[in-house]
Amino acid sequence: MEFSARRDIADGVAVMLILLFVGSAALAQTPNSKDSLKNIGLCNGVDHTSPEPLIRGCTALIDSGDLTANGLAIAYNNRGDAYTEKEDYDLAILDFDQSIKNNPTYPKPFNNRGVANLKKGEYNRALENLNEAIRLDPNYASAFANRAEAYQKKKDFDHAARDYNEALRLKPDLNSIWNGRCWTRAILGELQEALADCNKALQFVPNDAAAYDSRGFIYLKMGQFDSAIDDYSSALRFEPKLASALYGRGLAKRKKGDSSGADADIAAAKTIEAKIGDDFARYGVQ
Repeated sequence: MEFSARRDIADGVAVMLILLFVGSAALAQTPNSKDSLKNIGLCNGVDHTSPEPLIRGCTALIDSGDLTANGLAIAYNNRGDAYTEKEDYDLAILDFDQSIKNNPTYPKPFNNRGVANLKKGEYNRALENLNEAIRLDPNYASAFANRAEAYQKKKDFDHAARDYNEALRLKPDLNSIWNGRCWTRAILGELQEALADCNKALQFVPNDAAAYDSRGFIYLKMGQFDSAIDDYSSALRFEPKLASALYGRGLAKRKKGDSSGADADIAAAKTIEAKIGDDFARYGVQ
C-alpha cells in the first residue's frame, strides 16, 4: 500500500520509484589512458558500493574535456542518478538540466528529473518531465510507471491505472509496477484484480513489505480480517515502523473484537504518522 502521506518511495516505493543507468555505453570520444577507462567504468556504475565512486568517475569525465555532447549528456545523467540516490535532489536536477542541454532528445534525464521532482513533492513538474520522456520514447516503461506514481500523488487514480497498464504491457517483469497497480486498483474498488496484482508482485519479491501492506488493505476492504492481519504482520516483519500496516492491522483486530490489540497498533501507527487515520478514511476504511 502506498498512502500519499508515506509514498515518495518510502511512500513508494520504495516508491519504490525507477532510475535506469546506461550500462556500458561509450562515453568518451577516444579514451586514451588507464584513468579514462577507469572513470568510464565508474561513471557507468561498475562499483555499486555507494554513489560516491560513480560521482567521482562522472565528475572526472565531465571535467576532462574529452567528451562529446552525447557523452556529456550520459555523464551528467548518470551523476544525477547518483545524487538522487544520495537524496540530494537539487544537485541531481542541476545535472539532469545539463544532460538535457547537451542532448535534448535523450529521454532518460527527463524521466530521472521527473523522479527527483516526485521526491521533492513537485508533482506537476514531474508530470511535465515524464510526459516529455514518453514523447521521446513511447516504449519507456519506467517513465510510464513513474508518471503513474505522479498521478497517484495527485489522486488521479484513473490516469494512474492507465499508465500502470501501459508500463506492464511494455515490461511485465518489474515488481514495483505490479504493486503500484495493485494499490491503484484497490483504491478504485477493483479488489479481485488488485489481489491478483499483489500476488504477482509477491511472486517477484516474496519479502516486499509494500506488497504485503497493499494486499492487507485489500483483505481489510473485503472483510477478510484474519488474512488482513496476517499480511499486515508480514509487512511489519520486513518494515517494523510501517504506519499503514500498523494502523490497518489495528482496524482488522478491532473488527474481530480485539480492542486492546487494536488500540496498541493504532496508537503506534499514529506515533509514526499522526494523520494516518485520515488516509484510511479517505480510501473508504474506518
